[in-house]
Amino acid sequence: MLFTTSLLLAAATLTSADTFQTRSSKRGLVFVPSAKHPTDNQIWVSGNSDLSWYYTYNLSPSAAYSNRTQAEFEFVPMLWSPSTTFLSSVQSLISGGRNISHILTYNEPDGTSSTGGSDVDPKTAASNWISQVQPLKKMGVKLGAPAVTGSPGGFTWLADFFDACASQGTNCTADFIPIHWYGNFAGLASHIGQVRATYPNTSIWVTEYALNNASLSETQDFFNMSAEYFDRIDYIERYSYFGSFRSDVSNVGPNAAMLTQNGLLTDIGSWYLGGAATNNIPSSESAAAATRAAVFGTVLVGVVAAGFMVL
Repeated sequence: MLFTTSLLLAAATLTSADTFQTRSSKRGLVFVPSAKHPTDNQIWVSGNSDLSWYYTYNLSPSAAYSNRTQAEFEFVPMLWSPSTTFLSSVQSLISGGRNISHILTYNEPDGTSSTGGSDVDPKTAASNWISQVQPLKKMGVKLGAPAVTGSPGGFTWLADFFDACASQGTNCTADFIPIHWYGNFAGLASHIGQVRATYPNTSIWVTEYALNNASLSETQDFFNMSAEYFDRIDYIERYSYFGSFRSDVSNVGPNAAMLTQNGLLTDIGSWYLGGAATNNIPSSESAAAATRAAVFGTVLVGVVAAGFMVL
């Protein structure tokens, strides 16, 4: 069945940003740890948060969540780029008692290192998958296909990857297709439709997504529409919003971040955890800079009030 943009948009409904508040077992965490503000790391598992899984872009679970049981917060390992030890390392995690039910592979292999991609050619990735990933299938682990970018080149890379597997005599059997998307909802819906049409019998995880560098209202509307859509579509098994950081360090624009420059939950951050709007406004300015500006403003007002001329 061909999924068109118009059909997907017609199926999506916009919920008012003033009342949007849902909980979802599909939601997980793209964990971007903060060395400068380590207490931020606990926000995603505290209070009423019902996030059920997370990944760290690598093989090892985060020490920040050693206080959480595996049942509370499932860790999903990632094979970032080709490795000769990934299989044995995952096997060690499993034999050590950690429940590994899914894995992710090759972060944006069609992208360059300058944009966070692993920059791997399809043939090399296929050969490494066959030796390091495919054997996990026999252990009951569900395998995520390489997480390509949302560009047209991503589709080409993924098709070449599966062709390379076949040319090496192996059917690389991915259980789900991870999607990365940065842009508006129309583009996201169209992209998901294209992925579904290309791989109709494979479920989807949206493992990075956001409307980058947009106004606050546009960003909130995008979040509300996409979350409602993901929660309603059965073949979208899991999703993880890219924004678990402070707005002043966000590389996708301050309004996409789930924390303000002061480390407070934004509306999007609170909604993602299943809470109500906070009315905390994100800014690209650091908390320290904002404090300095406020202090300077207070001093300036005092100086003017005292009758001095400031040159």
